[in-house]
Amino acid sequence: MRNFVTKLLAVIGGITVFAILLIFVIATLVRPGKGSISGKTILELNLETNVLEDAPDDPFARLTEQRTPVLRDIVDALEKARDDSRVVGLVARVGTGRIGVAQTQEIRDAVLAFRAKKKFAVAYGETFGEFGPGNGAYYLASAFDEIWLQPSGDIGLTGLALESMFIRGTLDKLGVVPRMDHRYEYKTAMDFYTEKKMTPANREETGKVLESIYGQLVKGIAEGRKMTPDQVKALVNRGPFLGKEALDAKLVDGMAYRDEIYDKLRQKAGKNASFLFLDKYLERAGRPHQKGQVVALIFGLGGVQRGKSDYDPLQGSTSMGSDTLTAAFRQAIKDKDVKAILFRVDSPGGSYVASDAIWRETVQARKAGKPVIVSMSSVAGSGGYFVAMDADKIVAQPATITGSIGVLGGKMLTNGLWDKVGVSWDGVHKGDNALMFSSTNDYSKAEWARFEAWLDRVYQDFTTKVAEGRKLPREKVLEIAKGRIWTGEDARGLGLVDELGGYPAALKLVKQSIKVSQSEDVQLRVYPRKKTTWEAILARLNGEEPDSSEAKQAEVAARVVEKMRPLMQTLHTMGLDGSRREVLSMPELGFVH
Repeated sequence: MRNFVTKLLAVIGGITVFAILLIFVIATLVRPGKGSISGKTILELNLETNVLEDAPDDPFARLTEQRTPVLRDIVDALEKARDDSRVVGLVARVGTGRIGVAQTQEIRDAVLAFRAKKKFAVAYGETFGEFGPGNGAYYLASAFDEIWLQPSGDIGLTGLALESMFIRGTLDKLGVVPRMDHRYEYKTAMDFYTEKKMTPANREETGKVLESIYGQLVKGIAEGRKMTPDQVKALVNRGPFLGKEALDAKLVDGMAYRDEIYDKLRQKAGKNASFLFLDKYLERAGRPHQKGQVVALIFGLGGVQRGKSDYDPLQGSTSMGSDTLTAAFRQAIKDKDVKAILFRVDSPGGSYVASDAIWRETVQARKAGKPVIVSMSSVAGSGGYFVAMDADKIVAQPATITGSIGVLGGKMLTNGLWDKVGVSWDGVHKGDNALMFSSTNDYSKAEWARFEAWLDRVYQDFTTKVAEGRKLPREKVLEIAKGRIWTGEDARGLGLVDELGGYPAALKLVKQSIKVSQSEDVQLRVYPRKKTTWEAILARLNGEEPDSSEAKQAEVAARVVEKMRPLMQTLHTMGLDGSRREVLSMPELGFVH
């Protein structure tokens, strides 16, 4: 009898578990229909946060970045809403400058396209900066019909600055000697270690970048606020503005608290108007570009490295692994449904050989008859430009940092540091150049000659491939290379970029490349493919995903990671986290906006 009861309870338990699982699957897979969107919907968007290029397929990222919006989701949702008669307007919270300028331009373009459909868009902020710069946030807000400011808020419109950190003085105190070289003078990432202030070349290139971006901000604000560029420049030179001063200067349309603004919008939209967050709208309305000829969407994000792409929870950063990216390209090339490839790049560069491996797959894709269109985000420089340079077309935002066609390398001599702490080194070696990469031995004359030859070889390969891929005379490439960074605006004039814009501009070129009418849609399919809901469920059942207790532990760990992230980012910037500066890398710029 006892065995019968035990078996019966086991059967009941199994049926219960199955029923719960079935309900979970149905709730997960079945999304609300279009009818769940009211007839007078005002979309809500929080832009007081960072914006991700793509949600990392990583459990830590799901916990630490789950509330961070994805740029493509914002752009797609606004594109979908443009032609949705149920959506009447948009309200966005703006106020900090945490979004990069190129990403800001992508969002501004989407907002302006939304407004072009005769739908209102209102931005409000508690403050723009709060005793700090708010230029980037205000530039973003200027794309909206109206800007509202909380009565206690201010406008930190004060101009732009680009700052670089140098640790040569610290290395001198520690007794560490940098032994490095570069190709050529504008490859200023090396200056971080070797200089105490900007070199003339560094000051020249960063000054040109700043001038270009400043001009873009002035132009955008002038157009948005119906002023002349000279008027905007005069206001910048007067900033920052206290609340009432901002209103008098016509920088804002009114001063009100959030609840008052929402009441005004309800009245503007009419009876029965309701608010819906943008991400929820995208879930319910569905993403655009889900039908038509298939276009592979491949993300190349973060520093370029050999091996697989990964996510660093301590820094909140992703990396572009050559194994992952080359596999994604091969999958897209092999897939007969794929007619073209949209390669989204946001990378400061890194490993030369990893960059070259990814570059090779873009060449192979074109040979296979599948056009490659690159869409650059905030930065696509050095190795980030290397992977893009053979594409059929390259699209960048005006503020995208790109170029940096050059190479650097070397090592740190640490003998002085070890002497200070009483540590000595000794050993044996075989081979005349066995100590070439040792940090306790300087380069011999012969070793330095080999090192210089290596830099020359990489630089020659890089510039040659740029000339071939961009169909530019090699003499011109050598003139605009030298490791120099450019904004997308300037890069277009130099032939390094074909068009200015974001996803819409890139998709336009994709359609042209596969001879599809601009009125037709295409289907974007992400490679490498992420797990579907069913696959995630099966992975959990097979023990491949953490159970609830493990998830709780991971959540606690994620919170610890969030607290440690600022420290780890600082250590990474100083090169004290064990990371290695790669040969195709760009200088890190402290952009105060």
